[in-house]
Amino acid sequence: MSTLVSNVAHAPAAQVADQPVAHPQKATSITPLAPSHATRVAPDTVKISTAAQALQELTESAAQTTREASAGDVQAKALLAKQAAAHATK
Repeated sequence: MSTLVSNVAHAPAAQVADQPVAHPQKATSITPLAPSHATRVAPDTVKISTAAQALQELTESAAQTTREASAGDVQAKALLAKQAAAHATK
């Protein structure tokens, strides 16, 4: 037969009744992170296919094409020039 040996030391029992009860303190204010500490996220970019771009150009309004041409959009300028030439030959 084997004999079990235990090396556990017995600690004296704590006297809970003599100790005051600690109440957790509430935070009085929360300081938000300054914008310089905030994590910056890069904007998402989307690349659409050439066919989708062509469909988008065909379905946009004349006012949108004019706005884009005035902002320097080369494709919108070419489309307005093509429309003007077609209108002049009629």
